[in-house]
Amino acid sequence: MSITESPSHYDHLEQMSIRQLLEGMNREDQTVPLAVAKAIPQIEALVKAIVEKMKAGGRLFYIGAGTSGRLGIVDASECPPTFGVPHDMVIGIIAGGDQAIRKAVEFAEDDEQQAWKDLQAYDVSPRDVVVGLSASGRTPYVVGGLRDAQKNGVVTGCITCNPDTALAKVADFPIEVIVGPEFVTGSTRLKAGTAQKLVLNMISTTVMIQLGHVRGNKMVDMQLANTKLIDRGCKIIMEELGLSYTEARNLLEQYGSVRKVIESFNE
Repeated sequence: MSITESPSHYDHLEQMSIRQLLEGMNREDQTVPLAVAKAIPQIEALVKAIVEKMKAGGRLFYIGAGTSGRLGIVDASECPPTFGVPHDMVIGIIAGGDQAIRKAVEFAEDDEQQAWKDLQAYDVSPRDVVVGLSASGRTPYVVGGLRDAQKNGVVTGCITCNPDTALAKVADFPIEVIVGPEFVTGSTRLKAGTAQKLVLNMISTTVMIQLGHVRGNKMVDMQLANTKLIDRGCKIIMEELGLSYTEARNLLEQYGSVRKVIESFNE
């Protein structure tokens, strides 16, 4: 039995009070960052490989099913507004297609051939990196996709929450975050999902910093897609250049990006 499917440390959950349930889940959640910390050397190795490929014009793909697939899509979709990169630079693919983002598609994860077909729709090549996401480490869609990617010379990585899995065997850079049994037995949307989200945050943020999309500690390439982000951009410019809010706002409207404003003053 895989660790993620092992019985919970808690039982008779239906007899617990709301406070007991919340405290139990929180107690379990506190173990997740510690498990992630142990995997940092593995995360570092994958990030280095991704940075190398992306500096040469490659892309980053996430493939997954269910919760894992949705987490990959969330991370990919947040890169353009946060770092100002093109929408086709980091791509999340989920078993069952976009409809599976909102509703489970029965048996979609069981097709070992479909992930590679989905990747081929994007003309995936050895310039790219494919990262498979699967808490169990045995999801056929993900294992098959990584296996075929590896056979075709594509660098592969994975994030899983079990050791020595079929998925890790077809990943050039496996990441294993062993969080133990879930509060609700087998419900990997809990600790395993949290672990995958933390690792995805670390991967994409570190990659984007390495690619030059952060200045100091600020998102100077973020898309000015709403009032909140325009306001944040103005405040970054104020802090960087010592200007008033009105001056910063006028310059931001003139140049269209925080980076362009700052660079225009440093020329």
